[in-house]
Amino acid sequence: MLQDTVIPLSRCTSAEMCGAEPDFCVAENLCRVVSNDWINDEYKHLVLHAPDVALQALPGQFFHLACPPDVNGAAFLRRPMSLYKVSPARGQIEFLYKVQGVGTRGLARLDPGGQLDALGPVGRGFALPAKAEHILLLARGVGLATLTPLADLAKTLKVSVTAVLSARSKDLIMSADYLREAGARVVIVTDDEDTSDVERVEALVREIHAERPIDFVATCGSNRLLIMLQRLATQLEIPGQIALEQHMGCALGACYACVRPFRKEAGAEQLTYRRVCWEGPVFDLQETVSW
Repeated sequence: MLQDTVIPLSRCTSAEMCGAEPDFCVAENLCRVVSNDWINDEYKHLVLHAPDVALQALPGQFFHLACPPDVNGAAFLRRPMSLYKVSPARGQIEFLYKVQGVGTRGLARLDPGGQLDALGPVGRGFALPAKAEHILLLARGVGLATLTPLADLAKTLKVSVTAVLSARSKDLIMSADYLREAGARVVIVTDDEDTSDVERVEALVREIHAERPIDFVATCGSNRLLIMLQRLATQLEIPGQIALEQHMGCALGACYACVRPFRKEAGAEQLTYRRVCWEGPVFDLQETVSW
């Protein structure tokens, strides 16, 4: 039987190269595949038995996966994958992923009992306000996988959660039942029912806020929803964060392949550049620049 193994890894060998030292542990985790099942026509759910370091993962952090080859070849680089669930009692970490490229096609070929190299947990995650009472999670597609651990955290802190899940159709909505079990109120909007356009989602969020004030928003998975939420959060004076999806090289802050522009501060016109893997992947909502 394959044994879970952890290889200690320094997050950065040069403070001058990578910037401030991290406040989280990173390791190369050799994990055992528990299951890797299709949940619809496009997405799979991967469950790994992982070493203790991996089980310290926080909401919003990710792992850099060494995807096995598929029939057409192997991915040259690892693939960043947002954490979907972490279960310390069971020793497991979980991921939702869309099978679409050479890397994820390789992941899709993993069978129970196999082994996967998962570098992590990496990055800076979500930070709920100390006095938060009601938070909004707004996700599109697989972006909801990134926000699910935040719902679990909110439950432990006795913070109410409303989750608005957007997809092309209800068949592609994932984890609604899990979020409900975590205590979240779940609202589903879809393209095929004409309920997911920006105007309708904005009206929905305003309605939710009127029923019970929202004091924190988190989003992932949609540029158009980001723009809408930035405008609305400014009007309603609600703080928020976004988890960004980005192609990466090293995921350790050294290669600068994941750099993108940000406002120096909320409302500022002056831009700066940050590494999504190192300073993120979770950023202040109002400092984030849309593509």
